[in-house]
Amino acid sequence: MKSPTIATLEVGQPVTGVFMVTYKDVRQKKGGDHFLSLTLADRSGDIDAKMWDNVDKVMDTFERDGFVRVKGVSQIHLNKLQFTIHTLQAVAESEVDLGDFFPASSRDPEEMFTELRGHIDAVSNPHLKALLTAIFDDAGISRRYKRAPAAKSIHHAWLGGLIEHVLSLCSLCKLIGPHYPQVDVDLLITGAILHDIGKIDELNYDRGFSYSDEGQLLGHILIGLRMINEKMCLLPEFPPRLRTLVEHLVASHHGTLEYGSPKVPMTAEAMLLHHLDNLDSKMETVRGAVEKDKLAEGSWTTFVPSLERPLLKKDKFLNLPSAPKPAAPVGAAPPAAPPPPKPPAVSEFAAKLLGAIGHKE
Repeated sequence: MKSPTIATLEVGQPVTGVFMVTYKDVRQKKGGDHFLSLTLADRSGDIDAKMWDNVDKVMDTFERDGFVRVKGVSQIHLNKLQFTIHTLQAVAESEVDLGDFFPASSRDPEEMFTELRGHIDAVSNPHLKALLTAIFDDAGISRRYKRAPAAKSIHHAWLGGLIEHVLSLCSLCKLIGPHYPQVDVDLLITGAILHDIGKIDELNYDRGFSYSDEGQLLGHILIGLRMINEKMCLLPEFPPRLRTLVEHLVASHHGTLEYGSPKVPMTAEAMLLHHLDNLDSKMETVRGAVEKDKLAEGSWTTFVPSLERPLLKKDKFLNLPSAPKPAAPVGAAPPAAPPPPKPPAVSEFAAKLLGAIGHKE
């Protein structure tokens, strides 16, 4: 893989390298000349980039999701690392290794799928296990499930992000589910594994991350419910009421109507699944935002839109040097000791009372 990668860029570092363009916008300066606003990416991350000069010569030579060779320098702008492009040249796809340009899980997908199979094997309810087995015995589903991101950009937005998110969620379910006696852990685990399964078709992830036509028109909840229904039709013994509970887990996992769920959670398992799903996605968003902002000055990240707040970079905050205490002038006398405290004033009545009972000061 080329060096340096986006994740290793440092402030003021001159760079020449090949990157994928994941965002492209041609804008105008106040004087009318064009400039380019781009997002450049490789598998280690992405960076905002600007090209200010000689734009007309290159702006029509490449497209979004294409590849470019750029020369420029990285710098801090508005507390974020930004890349200023001095020269740009389009690069043919045949000249690059696509594996260098797509962010991917650090874990092996086959290893993660084996772990997922372990969670399925541990389900004791025979109907739920049969459903999960039927779904993941489908080679097309399992192949896409290993590869799909969990989101386009917000959390676990990398190849293998979906299954990585689901495995984290399964661990949370097994840890917290037994704490509540009313929760059916088998049902909860089934919901965790299936809640986002529609994302394998909602998103395009062969060349960059974007929404498919089906994803735009239906969304992953409806796509997922349809996939589950197709497999349930192969299981005539599956109890109808249990089927309704499984469908409710998928339909309600976003928690609120305004966030895209057709129904709000109305069972213990659905309520817990929603909050654990939200917890795992938020904690990954926090980790990613702090990690991505590590080069910027100060102990705070820029504003994180999905969390509606900036975040404290804890390690940098804890390691900030303390403000030195002002030194005493050379030859100065040590400060005088404070005078002893004065005894509290005693009223005339209190003095007579103390005298009457023989109290001595």
